[in-house]
Amino acid sequence: MVTANNTPETRRAGFAAILGAPNAGKSTLVNALVGRKVSIVTHKVQTTRFQVRGVAMHGLAQLVLVDTPGVFAPRRRLDRAMVAAAWAGADDADVLVHVIDAAAEARVMAGEGKGQDKRASADVERVMDGLKATGRKAILALNKIDLLKRDTLLGLTQHFFESDVYDEVFMISAEKQDHVKDLADAIARRLPESEWLYPEDQIADLPERMLAAEITREKLYLRMHEELPYEMTVETESWQERKDGSIRIEQTIYVTRDNHKPMILGKGGTAIKVIGQQAREELERELGCDIHLFIHVKVRPGWGDERARFNALGLNFDA
Repeated sequence: MVTANNTPETRRAGFAAILGAPNAGKSTLVNALVGRKVSIVTHKVQTTRFQVRGVAMHGLAQLVLVDTPGVFAPRRRLDRAMVAAAWAGADDADVLVHVIDAAAEARVMAGEGKGQDKRASADVERVMDGLKATGRKAILALNKIDLLKRDTLLGLTQHFFESDVYDEVFMISAEKQDHVKDLADAIARRLPESEWLYPEDQIADLPERMLAAEITREKLYLRMHEELPYEMTVETESWQERKDGSIRIEQTIYVTRDNHKPMILGKGGTAIKVIGQQAREELERELGCDIHLFIHVKVRPGWGDERARFNALGLNFDA
């Protein structure tokens, strides 16, 4: 039974894995469903490196939304671990949602797709193949519909629905939050009857230390974008809650080459100062207290092949 607005009458709770190619809009969708930022969003592909769980209350249903790393063709150990994390999120989920960048897919189908579009389309096929292997039906979320005409969207919908991978399709714009509530209704209906898994006011289960590192990594990507090397990570090394209610945080940005360090620092340290200020301001908004943030940059060749770094990210080193 559901209410007039399609939300369950009985308490439900469960996990919904948000799957898709890199840059399909998965993190933007999770943030829109939660109503708060729980996952970082940048224009750089493969921004999400590990499972991030956002908790959304939808009527009497508690949706635990698992923002997974993008599914793509892995080349490095870190890539393999990220893809493995994505499918692990799917294996454990009650509901599967496949997010597709409809605008990129439309360009490819029209013969206008360039390099990144074609790679994204190939990754869509990888997700579809993986979903077929599970034997489970998924919800299809065609994202970025605000960039397309209705006829194009209808053609895309028919194309994907005929694959027999999906049993429901939603046309959404995660950024503009168009039809996101309809998608939430569908997820809620599929969840098992259950008491809530998290306190009602909790919006994520990401530890605050990891949240702080992710926010700094986001500011790095947003400021530097193309210039920033992919082989970079941020770790929160210390977290001290002080008597005055403020928090002192020390972080280290690890890069793999000597020439990457001055790129992040900027001339006279100007770049890292701006990045630190932006990260501190967002952390203060998220945590509701004064933050004293200290960021260091260190060269660590081959960090992407260190088991400890994978453990810190919650990734399987042996994937």
